[in-house]
Amino acid sequence: MPISPKNTPPNRFKQGLAGDTVQYGLWLSLADPVAAEIAAGAGFDWLTIDQEHAPNDARTTLAQLQAIAAHPVEPIVRPLRAERSLVKQAMDLGARTIIAPMVDTADHAAEMAAAVRYPPTGTRGVASARAARWGRLTDHWERADAEACLIVQIESLAALDALDDIAAVDGVDALFVGPSDLGATLGHLGQPGHPEVRSAVSETIRAIRAAGKPAGVLATTPELVEEYVEAGASFVGVGVDTMMLAQSTSDLRSAFAPAPGRTDD
Repeated sequence: MPISPKNTPPNRFKQGLAGDTVQYGLWLSLADPVAAEIAAGAGFDWLTIDQEHAPNDARTTLAQLQAIAAHPVEPIVRPLRAERSLVKQAMDLGARTIIAPMVDTADHAAEMAAAVRYPPTGTRGVASARAARWGRLTDHWERADAEACLIVQIESLAALDALDDIAAVDGVDALFVGPSDLGATLGHLGQPGHPEVRSAVSETIRAIRAAGKPAGVLATTPELVEEYVEAGASFVGVGVDTMMLAQSTSDLRSAFAPAPGRTDD
């Protein structure tokens, strides 16, 4: 007779937010389960399946969650938009940690906090889906809310103005700074490493920590990682799979570039 788990496993990422150890992760934008499985075996603490800026839908998200499941890494899903129905779908598929993009107000943050939790405390729809192992996780209904984790993204001037109010929302577990969108609002489109952007990101991380919540950020160079960890970041995305593939293939091709004055005929 097949053996199935009866108890909901702990959300290791959420547990880690309460500690002092920085959790490092990777962004998954290739929308491919093989790539996700390879990344899952690398030893990261978390992996974010991105639906906002990558061609991920419910099917590709499900396939990646299944590929990641065999490894001790917590999957996170960033839905296309911070909307209740999209959060519900991602969580039904098995995600327990959600990054809600473009949250600019405390009211929006509260809506998202409700979306990741079942009634009566929340508004999450009830279904015996993959999240409950189709009803085989006997303690799912008792444990799901405690293991759910909501991260809201701070990526605009409006969000910065409302930061303290957003951080104070019950059910918001952490805040994540989006350097690219924040940099664009500051007039530095496509320059997440600009000194003004870096300063704003570090200041925002410190403000989040001062408000009593863990802070996260995406930083794709060792220098930026060190800078933001020093500012107080609790979790850091240190790479994006598409960018890594683009860079490594370009580097490989460059290693075999023709010598000056020669062409490949």
